[in-house]
Amino acid sequence: MTDTHSLDNVRIVLVNTSHPGNIGAVARAMKNMCLSQLYLVAPRKFPHDEATWRAASAGDILDNAVVCETLDEAIADCHLVVGTSARERTVPWPLLNPRHCMEEVYREAGAGHRVALMFGREDRGLTNEELQRCNLHVHIPSNPEYSSLNLGMAVQVMAYELRMLQVAGELDANAMAEWDQPVAEAEALERYLVHLEETLYDINFLRAEAPKKLMLRLRRLYQRTRLDEMEVNILRGILTSTQYWVRKAKERGEDGGQEG
Repeated sequence: MTDTHSLDNVRIVLVNTSHPGNIGAVARAMKNMCLSQLYLVAPRKFPHDEATWRAASAGDILDNAVVCETLDEAIADCHLVVGTSARERTVPWPLLNPRHCMEEVYREAGAGHRVALMFGREDRGLTNEELQRCNLHVHIPSNPEYSSLNLGMAVQVMAYELRMLQVAGELDANAMAEWDQPVAEAEALERYLVHLEETLYDINFLRAEAPKKLMLRLRRLYQRTRLDEMEVNILRGILTSTQYWVRKAKERGEDGGQEG
């Protein structure tokens, strides 16, 4: 019997799913491969009889599914967020195939880190903004002349790769387990990025007329750099100090103007 505990740290996140039957198919694919954590972000129809019917004997996955209003709510406490992407982006992001990506996921999950695998809408996948919340993007290299995969199939591909790693017991999580500080959760990193943008405006480094891709490139930098909790706190402390001295400088400038 294989240990399933590491896979308990992996959640499948479905964003704005249109068809309840697809939710049931995903539940079935998950249970086939020992995954149990299903998060649904603003599903169009759930709960629904068709979801239950398509899930077959995986009704417990649906019964325990966590329904969220927003993506932020679904991934806030995750340490690694992976988004499925079917198209090239204007700003390249770390992109892996399912096998290599799931190796990373399995390693992180084995170290006790919560991992989210995000899947988008049936008709258009994840938005650019949603993909920018991810540390990694994964692409299934299907037939370029017939590349369409339904949601259940896409989840099955990822879940199978995870299951094979579990059965083989190939990867060692010791390197991540020995990290001296916990890896920062997605919510903490997002708060830092918002703080960073505010500070860059305060010091006039970021301006309305500046290239719009600047924050996107900075986001990509920090998403691929696995910051721990202390590192995020240090960086936010630097930003807070920077904002303080900017305010002081502006106050001195205003006071000087009044005295003159």
